[in-house]
Amino acid sequence: MEKINSLQNAHVKAWKKLQTKKGRKQQGQYLLDGWHLVNEAVKAHVAIQTLLITAKQLATEPDLTHFPAVIEISDEVAKHISATVTPQGVFALATLPAAIEDLSQLDLTRPWLLLDNVQDPGNIGTMVRTADAAGFAGVAFGTGTVDIHQPKVERAMQGSQFHLQLISTDLDKLVDQLQAQGSPVYGSELNPQAARYLDIDAPASFGLIMGNEGNGMSRKLLARTDQNLYIPIKGQAESLNVAVAAGVLMFGLYR
Repeated sequence: MEKINSLQNAHVKAWKKLQTKKGRKQQGQYLLDGWHLVNEAVKAHVAIQTLLITAKQLATEPDLTHFPAVIEISDEVAKHISATVTPQGVFALATLPAAIEDLSQLDLTRPWLLLDNVQDPGNIGTMVRTADAAGFAGVAFGTGTVDIHQPKVERAMQGSQFHLQLISTDLDKLVDQLQAQGSPVYGSELNPQAARYLDIDAPASFGLIMGNEGNGMSRKLLARTDQNLYIPIKGQAESLNVAVAAGVLMFGLYR
């Protein structure tokens, strides 16, 4: 088994660059950090190229035969390539999936969550996990939304990224695809034309757009929705966190 201890090693420098979108694109791979994500990826038959593991973790996992290649790394290397303060000491180098250009390949028989310029990895992870739990077909990452394979986003999704379709796309194109087959697209904004989500009898397939944490949905997408929805607030809070609102709407509409 190959062992790498030096931070100056060329492989280590390349792995460090996987924290950036440019590095992931150039190398055609991304990094999964921690046993939970690695094991979920294995169960989902994700194309894993190499397992990186510290001696401490290696001692607890004697059977690594299902990984194509295994490299032992030092604790220092683990800390260097991880985006966490205290990494577990196990990583998987996974092949970056090919971008889906033809939206007709998508499962549009069930709902889709569309993220418009959503910035916080924690919010994104919560929404992806909730979409998974609610039975949605997939989540579309629109312009301005944090990259799917950004390390903090990967961790926040906690394995749900392997249970439904995730795509990066121009949301206008997905709205076109949904509306062309007669599936309504709902927006999330409180305005005079908005309807209570409780009053909506949503079909089996629809799109739900959630906007930026501070500014909401873009004007362009708001103009294209079939209906804008709001969640009645009984207390005195001005608004709900975007991930909380998305959860209420997803379970409320798809029932």
